Amino acid sequence: MQFTSEQRFDDGVLEREFTLGEFPGVLWTPASSSAPAPLILLGHPGGLRRMYPRLAARARQSAADGFAAVTVELPGSGDRPRWPALEQARADLHRTLKAGEPVGDEIIDALVLPLVEKAVPEWRDTLDAVLSLPEIGGPVGYSGGVISIGTRLTLVEPRISAAVLFAGSFVPRATFEEARQVTVPLHVLLQWDDEGNDRQSALDLFDAFGSKEKTLNANMGGHAGVPESAGEAAARFFTRHLK
Repeated sequence: MQFTSEQRFDDGVLEREFTLGEFPGVLWTPASSSAPAPLILLGHPGGLRRMYPRLAARARQSAADGFAAVTVELPGSGDRPRWPALEQARADLHRTLKAGEPVGDEIIDALVLPLVEKAVPEWRDTLDAVLSLPEIGGPVGYSGGVISIGTRLTLVEPRISAAVLFAGSFVPRATFEEARQVTVPLHVLLQWDDEGNDRQSALDLFDAFGSKEKTLNANMGGHAGVPESAGEAAARFFTRHLK
């Protein structure tokens, strides 16, 4: 991990940009404390610069609760090299939606599964690097992002103790099978009127998760209408399970 820039905000939060191998990321740590901070992995749908304002707000709120937070750019997004296969899958999806046709499993698999296969190992490498820093320790939570990535990462990464998942996006059948093996506490956020996502698919995936403790926080409104209370509920969930 190579840090490339840093700034400290008025609230004492330290923000450091870094590169790890071929991908960039951002790490936020709270004002100094006597013990290493627990860590939250901040997922997002890609385009780190575009998503930065929301990610930074989430990270600084997490820091106020005593957590460090880290995010990384997804493969094929932002300033990372183009991924022709992923671009073709996105084009096929947009063409299908524009035609008013149902999105089949073949398109969903081509769009999501290669991204999961590449992104999850990068997240695990990030976790290795960040946990080697003396100011950061466990436990670890995962929050947000593409739900298929969050599901796979939560399943295969034993250092993740709890996860907040954002329901939405297209979900491959393979993700439903993996969800049945997830056992950590889960808090799932769902926008009931999300214009770009299949509500029933999100409900079916929530039902599939094997966790004994799982909560569905559903709110009226579209994709960008997440109420402040939903963020507060997620923060309470992490405080309960990670501190």
